[in-house]
Order: sequence, then C-alpha cells, then structure tokens
Amino acid sequence: MFAVLEAGIPLLIGIAYGYRVAKLQRIGRAPSAARQVAFICGLLIVAITAVPPLGPISGDLVLGHMITHTLLTDEASLLFAIGLTGPVLGPVMTAPGLRWFRQLTHPVVVLVLWIGVIYAWHTPTLYQAASGEGWIHMLEHASFITVGTLLWMSVLGTFPQPSWFGPPARVGLVVVAHLAMMGLANILMWSGDIYYPDYAQSALDRGIDPQTDQGIAGAILMLQGGLIMISVFIFALMRWQRVDMEKQHLLDFALAHGVKLDEDRAARAASAGTGDLLRSRIERAAGEHRAVERDEPVGAS
Repeated sequence: MFAVLEAGIPLLIGIAYGYRVAKLQRIGRAPSAARQVAFICGLLIVAITAVPPLGPISGDLVLGHMITHTLLTDEASLLFAIGLTGPVLGPVMTAPGLRWFRQLTHPVVVLVLWIGVIYAWHTPTLYQAASGEGWIHMLEHASFITVGTLLWMSVLGTFPQPSWFGPPARVGLVVVAHLAMMGLANILMWSGDIYYPDYAQSALDRGIDPQTDQGIAGAILMLQGGLIMISVFIFALMRWQRVDMEKQHLLDFALAHGVKLDEDRAARAASAGTGDLLRSRIERAAGEHRAVERDEPVGAS
C-alpha cells in the first residue's frame, strides 16, 4: 500500500506542477522546456525508488537504502531545483501561512538543515525505523528531498540571497555539506561495529555479510558525494566566470546610456539571470532622462 502511495505522490505533484506551469505560460513566465523536463525526471527518480527492484532492496540492505538516499538528496533534488523557478514557487512564497518558508532559504539555515537531517536519519534508531514501508519511511524521504532541493536552489540562486553569498560561497556551501556526508561515509566504511543490526539477517539471506553491506553503503555515499562535489565545483567555476562577465557588461551598458548602476545590483541581476530585464530598465530610465532634458528648455521659458 505504502509503496503504491509513495509512487503515486510524484504523479500528483507532477499534475500540480503542470497546472502551475500552464498558468505561467499564459503570462509568459513559465520555466523553459528544459527546466520542465528536469522536474519530470526528478519525479521519475522518486517513483523509481519506491518500486521494485530498488524498493525491496532498500528494505533489505543498508546499501540499497543508501542508494535511495543519495538519489533523493542529490539527483532528484537537483532536478527539482532546476525545475522550480521563482514564479513557479510564487504561491508558496506569498501564501500568508507559509511566509516562514522564506527563512528556510537562507544559506546558513539550509546548511544546518542539510547536515542535521542527514545525520539524524542515519542514526541507528531512525535509520532502522524507516526501513521497509510506512509513514516513517515516507517522512524520511520527504525530508531528504526538502533539504536537498533547498540546498540546490541556494546554489542555483533561485531565491534572493545575502550579498556575501556569491559564487565562491556557493561552492563552499556544497563542499561543506558533502564533506559532512563523507564524514558519515567514513564512519560506515571503517567502523568495526554494525550500526544497523535489523538489516543483518536480511543481508545474510541475500548472501551478503552485514559488515560488508554497511561498508559498501559508506562507499556509495563517499563516491557519490565526491562526484557531486567535483561536478558542482566545475559548474560553479563556469558560472562564476559567466556571472562576472555579465555583471561587467551590465555596468558598461549602464555607463554607455548615462545611467548610474550600483555594482551590487548588477551582480544580483547577473547571478539571477535577469540581465535582459535590467537592460530594459536601463534603456527606459535613459529614455525618461532624455525626455526630461528635452522638456527643460520649454519649462524654463
């Protein structure tokens, strides 16, 4: 029952996402087709983790459970973050009862939530309580997706961020978050203790030594976290260069039109990908300024 429910929830979320995108399409603010595809792929990953073969393996082996965790906290969450633009999240961000959600988008809060949620669910009590099917299992997965999506949205700049949270800080956020995961991975890989004894018998039934099962789970966490860090580091360097070039182009554009442009504002527009909108505003401001100058002699007479 719970497996069917967990696989069906992504379908409902997909319907809600499609409805919101359709509304935004009518006013020209819908996310690009690539972003929409990314979101749908994220939903598919979530559904895959709930059905065979991964679903049953997740309930029998620590390594299977770990594969599910990494898919949800990184791959699926990253795809969700790509698909969830500011306009898509507008109703959530402006709803009277959900305004507190804005506080969760601060990068420091995101980092604390990420580390806290990951480590809490990997304590023996909660990890074993969330095995198999049930509400605890679904709550675990929902929390992984939430903190993972918040982390990636912080990196991608979906929400307004403090001025100090530029490309270097975004790289630092991902590095610290995944170093924390690697610390957990090392504990699982090299500790001589069995932290999840409830999995021991099912691992033996599948022909795997429980200690080996736990060690492989740690290796999966280590390898996946390392690949993510390297990928994000390369992406962030490329983004850093692009944002810096776009910021300078905006400053030069404003100077050429005789409009004063604050460097921080140019940096925010470049980071958020709203450079074209800022250029339009600069052109409009320059046109208004010229119109005022033409009217001045008339007013003086």
